[in-house]
Amino acid sequence: MPALVLIGAQWGDEGKGKATDQLGGRVDYVVKFNGGNNAGHTVVIGGETYALHLLPSGILSAGCTPVIANGVVIDLGVLFTEIDGLEARGTDTSKLVVSANAHVIPSYNRVLDKVTERFLGSRKIGTTGRGIGPTYADKMNRVGIRVQDLFDEKILRAKVEGALELKAQVLLKVYNRKAPAVDDVVEDLLSYVDRLRPMVADTGLLLGQALDAGKTVLLEGGQATLLDVDHGTYPFVTSSNATSGGACTGSGIAPNRIDKVIAVVKAYTTRVGEGPFPTELLDDAGEKLRADGHEYGTTTGRPRRCGWYDAVIARYAARVNGVTDFVLTKLDVLTGWDKIPVCMAYEVDGRRFDEMPMTQTDFHHAVPVYDYFDGWTEDITSARTFEDLPKNAQLYIRALEEMSGAPFSSVGVGPDREQTLELRPLV
Repeated sequence: MPALVLIGAQWGDEGKGKATDQLGGRVDYVVKFNGGNNAGHTVVIGGETYALHLLPSGILSAGCTPVIANGVVIDLGVLFTEIDGLEARGTDTSKLVVSANAHVIPSYNRVLDKVTERFLGSRKIGTTGRGIGPTYADKMNRVGIRVQDLFDEKILRAKVEGALELKAQVLLKVYNRKAPAVDDVVEDLLSYVDRLRPMVADTGLLLGQALDAGKTVLLEGGQATLLDVDHGTYPFVTSSNATSGGACTGSGIAPNRIDKVIAVVKAYTTRVGEGPFPTELLDDAGEKLRADGHEYGTTTGRPRRCGWYDAVIARYAARVNGVTDFVLTKLDVLTGWDKIPVCMAYEVDGRRFDEMPMTQTDFHHAVPVYDYFDGWTEDITSARTFEDLPKNAQLYIRALEEMSGAPFSSVGVGPDREQTLELRPLV
C-alpha cells in the first residue's frame, strides 16, 4: 500500500485541509511533515467549521492515526490549546503521535521573530511572528531544542543556556529587548512534559512499519510550493520545505515508498504576506474574489491578496513536486463572472515566459498573458458529478487541466466535506 503526499500548488490556502479530510476516511495515517502554527487548515463537516493549525487534518477522521513528524516545529502551548478545543467539541484526539525529533518553539524565538520583522520595516517578509523562522534557524545552526530534550532536564537547561548566550545579546543590543530568563524558559517547557510524554514516539520507525504492514500513509504539507524555502519566491517564503521532497525528510519515509503526489490548487490564486504575485488584482474584481471566497487567513485573520488562476505556477508545481493528481478547489467562488481570465504565460520586458522565470527580478516584473473563458451563473454547490456542472464550468476545468501539467482528479464546489466531485479515485 502506498504513501501519498498532499501539498499546496500555489502560495497556500488552497484548501489542503478539506482535501486531506476527504481522504482521511480512506487512509490509516495522516502525517504533518513541515511547518508549525504559522499555517491553518479549515475543514467543514456537516456545517461545523474546524480551524486546525498544528494538528494534522486526519485528527477529524475517527479511524485515522494523526502524526506530527520530525520536520515540524511545535509551539506546545498552541498544541494543547488546540487539542483541548477539539476535545471540548467531542473530537477524540487520543491517537495523536508526536515525533521525538520534532523541534519545539521556545518563548525567546517568538520574541525574536516579532522584533526582527518590525526592525525590517519595508523589507519585512510577512511572517506570522510565531517563532517558526528562528526555530528552523536554530535547527540549522544546531542549537535547537527537540521534543526528546524535554525528558532530560539537564540537557534541556544546557541547550537553553547555550541558545540564550547569543540571543540575549542580540535582543538587548540590537532590539533593546530583554530576553526571557533561562529558568523561565526551562520551567515553561517542562510544564508540558507529563501530558506530552505518552504521545511521543519514533515516528519514522512507526510509519515505516505501517507501510510494511500494508497501511496507507498520507503526508500532509503545510504552506505550499511557492512558499518552499528552496523552490518558492525567496525570500518571501516559509522556513521549511513544503514540496514533496520535504515530505521525505520531514517524515523519515524514503522516496521510493511514495506512490502519488497530490497537489491542491484553487480555481483562482491567493497569497498572504509580502512578495511578487503576477495575477494579483488591486481593484473591485480582487475585492469581489476576497469577499465571495472568504479569503482571510485561518491563523492570522489577515486579508488574502487575490488574483486569477496562474497556469505558469501550476506547471511549475507539477514539475517540482512530480504531481500525479491535482485537486481543484473553490470552483463555486467563480460563479457569476461573465468572463474568467486565466494566466497562460508571462511577459517580461517584451520576452514571453511559458515557464517560471529564473530570477526573482524577472518574476517581480512579470506581466500576465491572459486567455479568457466564458463564465456561468448557475449555482453549482449542489453538483455531485462532473456532468451536473454547467457546460462552461466543465470547459473551464478541462482548460485548466490541459495547461496545468497533471490530471484533475477532484473538484470542490463548496466548503463542506460532501461538496466534492471525484473525477477519478485518489486512493
